[in-house]
Amino acid sequence: MARVGLTPERLTQAGAELADEVGFEQVTVSALARRFDVKVASLYSHVKNSQDLRTRIALLALTELADRAADALAGRAGKEALAALANVYRDYAREHPGRYAAAQLRLDPRTAAASAGVRHAQMTRALLRGYDLTEPDQTHAVRLLGSVFHGYVSLEMGGGFSHSAPDTDDTWARILDALDTLLRNWPEPPTDPRG
Repeated sequence: MARVGLTPERLTQAGAELADEVGFEQVTVSALARRFDVKVASLYSHVKNSQDLRTRIALLALTELADRAADALAGRAGKEALAALANVYRDYAREHPGRYAAAQLRLDPRTAAASAGVRHAQMTRALLRGYDLTEPDQTHAVRLLGSVFHGYVSLEMGGGFSHSAPDTDDTWARILDALDTLLRNWPEPPTDPRG
């Protein structure tokens, strides 16, 4: 019989909070059972296993991020939209480091296709339409933005920039300026040297 008050949603939320406290990789069904002071077996009527719990947390994080991004992007275009989207990722990672890590979890294709990750891609592509990028350059730019946002945030959170000046906020602003300049001046594809 399921324990009163425990639901998949409540366990997912508690798992997300635990991830922010101890790190996403430390989240297991056993750790969650300790948090609720229940036997591990009592949670298996709500989640299949630790991987299922982690997937649920990843889906929650993707949804939270997509909701924040949609709010931040509303009515914005160009550099203003670029900065808004970038700041959503950076702020979320700072506020919810475990959930941010969860959002990077590799999902199986069916789960990914049904996740809020699709909304992230749609919003990024909408932002890029303001820069007049078409395929395949739009896909290249989506990958560039994701790489820069995630790379910077990961290095910053790991302390990679804490040992030197200038301030990381100054660098972040300059990176966004550089990305805007690049997107407005996207290079032409190379010509085929074979003729």
